[in-house]
Amino acid sequence: MPKDKKSAQHQKQHGVAGQRALYAGERQNIISVLDIGSSKVCCFIAEVRSHGTIEVIGIGHQASRGVKSGTIVDLKAVETVVAHVVESAETMAKTQLHGQPIKSVFMNVSGAHTLSHQMTATVKVVGREVSDRDVRNALAHGRGVVVDGKDELVHVIPAGYTLDRTRGIQEPRGMVGETLGVSITAVTGLSSSLCHLTTIAGQNHLERDGFCSTPYASGLSSLVGDEIQLGCTVVDMGGGTTSIAVFVGGKLIYTAAIPVGGVNVTNDIARGLTTSLADAERIKTLYGSAHSLSTDDGELIDVPPIGEEEHSQPNYVPRSLLTGIIQPRIEETFELVRAKLVDSGINQIAGRRVVLTGGASQLQGLSDIAQLILDKQVRLGRPQGIRGLAEATGGPAFSAAAGLLIYAAEHASEIPVLSSGQTFGLSTPLSGHLLHKVTHWLRDNW
Repeated sequence: MPKDKKSAQHQKQHGVAGQRALYAGERQNIISVLDIGSSKVCCFIAEVRSHGTIEVIGIGHQASRGVKSGTIVDLKAVETVVAHVVESAETMAKTQLHGQPIKSVFMNVSGAHTLSHQMTATVKVVGREVSDRDVRNALAHGRGVVVDGKDELVHVIPAGYTLDRTRGIQEPRGMVGETLGVSITAVTGLSSSLCHLTTIAGQNHLERDGFCSTPYASGLSSLVGDEIQLGCTVVDMGGGTTSIAVFVGGKLIYTAAIPVGGVNVTNDIARGLTTSLADAERIKTLYGSAHSLSTDDGELIDVPPIGEEEHSQPNYVPRSLLTGIIQPRIEETFELVRAKLVDSGINQIAGRRVVLTGGASQLQGLSDIAQLILDKQVRLGRPQGIRGLAEATGGPAFSAAAGLLIYAAEHASEIPVLSSGQTFGLSTPLSGHLLHKVTHWLRDNW
């Protein structure tokens, strides 16, 4: 029987579930992610090769609607944008997908709606070898951070183990001791925000494989191994929020966010120069700088006045005026970032390295201001270790989307799994695709 007739007969007999099973073997290495931000919505579809390489095979992105400062304010508007970007990504990847739509996605959670919690847990081993069950029991204490119905667990990340008085243990299984301890970074997300994201996926006939905090995803894609190990702070500068993630010892140990982003700079320009938001964004992109240059006073830029349909007469202003509007907002942003790090007590632990990423990080002179205020070494980060990204989608603005792919391929074990596909705090069961991956990880590692 021809393959297309066989597929049609299989679908008729077994419905959608049967069709999914038919293609499961052909698509088990395909992962899909959805990055919903204040300035853009992006969908990446990728294939994980046998040697671990992640190659993007489908891309869709579009200006965001219905999201403000990382918060969804119009579900229908977001659902519509998501439908378009998913369709674009599926069209690009139609050969590898055999013409079938994607079934599930990993989704990012805005840093504005997540909190990190540091905790330790201990279990008694009583002089025998540390078993898989001991490790599971220790990590299960991460559930204790959910104290009410407003937050749900997103990540449970073991930051390090101790066995009796021995610290710095990376893998305790098989070792002998009396008491096993584990340092845990638990990341929680606002329940209503997670519910909205799940609803958006469901309205587009997608299951939710899992969530990942936006700054964590950005760090996974933009940091190199030594930075993650020795200590580094990721500052993800998005359209509506600036998110922070601190990595030490190869693990995430802290996340936070401030409600300031690139949109605030655009609004300041529009007000200060009395121009439209669209023209303010264009002027920021073409002429914007975070600090003044010696040539700024002599350089003039044309600013279309707001409300005039025909811009017949030039309206020149010195570029120094534009810089004078941008610089205070950028300084305020990094002062707020520094305050978050200092107030949390994490600033010294975080090391001397900062990586800036996100769409708003590309402003000229930004790194210089960050280095001055944060008193750390600063570089601009972009996605690394992902194949198939075009130049237009390989910049800092797409770090979170690329990081979601890395998270889906390599860190799905950090989703707080109980048993039978249930998650801590998340009432919706894991999709079959993710459950298959997590089951194999548990079998191989625990």
